[in-house]
Amino acid sequence: MCNNGKSCTFAVSMVLNYIWIAFFIIAFVIALVKLVFLGDFEVFPAMMDSTFASSKTAFEISLGLTGVLSLWLGIMKIGEKGGVVNVLARLLRPIFTRLFPEIPAGHPVTGSIFMNIAANMLGLDNAATPLGLKAMEQLQELNTKKDTASNPMIMFLVLNTSGLTLIPISILVYRAQLGAAQPTDVFIPILLATFFSTLAGIIITSLFQKINLLNRTMLLTLGGLALAVAAVIWGFGQMDSLLMNKVSTSAANIMLMTIIVAFILAGVKKKVNVYDAFIEGAKDGFTTAVRIIPYLVAILVGIGVFRASGAMDMLIGGIEWTVQVCGGNTDFVGALPTALMKPLSGSGARGMMVDAMTTYGADSFVGRLSCIFQGSTDTTFYILAVYFGSVGIVKTRHAVACGLLADLAGIIAAIAIAYLFFG
Repeated sequence: MCNNGKSCTFAVSMVLNYIWIAFFIIAFVIALVKLVFLGDFEVFPAMMDSTFASSKTAFEISLGLTGVLSLWLGIMKIGEKGGVVNVLARLLRPIFTRLFPEIPAGHPVTGSIFMNIAANMLGLDNAATPLGLKAMEQLQELNTKKDTASNPMIMFLVLNTSGLTLIPISILVYRAQLGAAQPTDVFIPILLATFFSTLAGIIITSLFQKINLLNRTMLLTLGGLALAVAAVIWGFGQMDSLLMNKVSTSAANIMLMTIIVAFILAGVKKKVNVYDAFIEGAKDGFTTAVRIIPYLVAILVGIGVFRASGAMDMLIGGIEWTVQVCGGNTDFVGALPTALMKPLSGSGARGMMVDAMTTYGADSFVGRLSCIFQGSTDTTFYILAVYFGSVGIVKTRHAVACGLLADLAGIIAAIAIAYLFFG
């Protein structure tokens, strides 16, 4: 059991620790078997070569991210200071008051929840996490059983773990760095997949908590969004693959450019010095790129050794065989490691995504699907550990089940949408 935020975070990091150790131990054992029984004298040199190559790749990718990260973090800072988060919070208010019926009307926690979700939707992680921790503290004040998760706490966390994000900046940046012809071609698919993940999370949690979604506000909002998404899917389904890719990429670029202009205009309206705000945010681009170097080196080297030993091929081959026996299409299997890692670790899943794009190509089906997996959900166990741990919650009730079911919905939606757009 976790009694505080640090111990919970430590417990989650230990899971990644065991996975990382397993990469090397399994790779070593398989390589040893190949050497002794199959006479494969190339496997150990290949593994060592992969450690150097993976380290170099991780370093080059991290430094290559600096410019684009600086650009987007600068734009995000303008939006933050321009009050875009507050606007989103106001738009979300009618929906969230019905998703959290146990929170008294006018309680300050509603503001923290709205701001946290709005910041998450804009990809403002630095702003979202403190707001989320504040919301948990305020929810704990309303909680009558201090060691047990309350219904509002669980709904709040599921909304976080379902990963609803309007601007998947980091994924687009990685695609650009790894040579994708159109880095934004996964933008619309990610929005669709994360919508299904979030919708599933809301419905599943509402069923557990007996929240009535059949009211005018929820039906109009969720029903309207579902119809819009269905219309988008139907519309793209009428196009051939070439036209679909062209329309999707154009729509994504128009939306992203509109967001940039809207953020700048919001800053102007608030009388923010948008240039200074941009510079302030952009400064974080370099530090962010440098900060991820050790994480990316660690996970890419571990995956590289695992792949060079043949262990990854055995794992993928086993899953592929199972899918074939069931009569399914196996094109998606190569991207599954990203989906399986995502609930456990954001950095681990990011490494799997980069490995998939490096191995199969950024514009391959597997490379694109791994990006959609990365953007469709969030790190469920990490979020649960940090947020629950911060207020001493040890009895999580249905939080894990709801979070993982939302993840599963996101994974299934990602596969289906990838086949629609890129299959």
